[in-house]
Amino acid sequence: MIEHANRRILLVDDTKANIDILVETLKDDYKLGVALDGKKAIEYSHANRLDLILLDVLMPGMDGFDVCKRLKENPATCDIPIIFITAMDAPANKRKGLSIGAVDYITKPFDISEVKARVKTHLTLKVIQESLKNKNLILEEKVKERTRELKETQVEIINRLSLASKFRDYGTGQNVIRISYLAEMLGRQAGLSPEEIERLALSSTLHDAGKIGISDNILMKKGTLTEDEWMLMKEHTTIGSRLLANSNSLLIQEAQIIALTHHEWWDGNGYNRGLAGEEIPLIGRIVAICDVFDALISERPHRAPWPVEKAFQEIQSRSATQFDPRLVKHFMEMKKDIIDLINKTD
Repeated sequence: MIEHANRRILLVDDTKANIDILVETLKDDYKLGVALDGKKAIEYSHANRLDLILLDVLMPGMDGFDVCKRLKENPATCDIPIIFITAMDAPANKRKGLSIGAVDYITKPFDISEVKARVKTHLTLKVIQESLKNKNLILEEKVKERTRELKETQVEIINRLSLASKFRDYGTGQNVIRISYLAEMLGRQAGLSPEEIERLALSSTLHDAGKIGISDNILMKKGTLTEDEWMLMKEHTTIGSRLLANSNSLLIQEAQIIALTHHEWWDGNGYNRGLAGEEIPLIGRIVAICDVFDALISERPHRAPWPVEKAFQEIQSRSATQFDPRLVKHFMEMKKDIIDLINKTD
């Protein structure tokens, strides 16, 4: 059984005799408040937590319809159920009262047992609605918590997989982190949304996941690769794509796109599909610049790292051939921030 003893009802009527009848009818079952005009009713509603309002229509100054409208317009009071209890018994008045937000409409002279029954019904509905709302809030919080846990797990898996590919190659994991930061920065400059930037920062770390399938003899070779070795090396894009294929995760889907396309060239001379210009997905074009820049400034088995300034010049020189010229422009505009990042990640 639903308990109503602590529920507070506001009685609003400019006729004290009507108030006295309602008080006598309801005082044993509920906490009651009283207002003799519309202005005081609104003031009382703002100052007290109410579960129901019994509201007269014909009152001097502000009538009951205006009071109802004002209460429904205010987020703090819009959820309080309102029952009109009035001598205005025309159907048009009843329709008006219900259309502006009242839950019920009782005409005078009223029957005491009817008033008690309707009050109990609407308070019961309010209690049930509150209970459902609380349960929904608890459920939403549980869903959010579960979503956070799943996201953290997904991020950890991605980070570990990206580190695995780099440890098989020549990196220590620092390269992965730096490329992620660079991609995030360039994605922001390119106008991606916050959600797209967040996914790019994570998915970019898997750009070389396919190198897991490349022989150590090729990955770690200190000299120049032969033509056959180079053909095998280029297969890391398709291996990475196959590794990441058929995922329901948007994050992994974008990682697959990056793995497959980050060695395509703006002029069409890249590999493995020979895409050109905007045929290359934007995220692939972004990571292409970040990957090459990081490779230039990093130590490799066959060479020492390039000076940072020389690496910037090299990126600039490949604009409109290897790289999207608009993205190169954005990259050069970030020069100071990129140097700061390098200093922090070295």
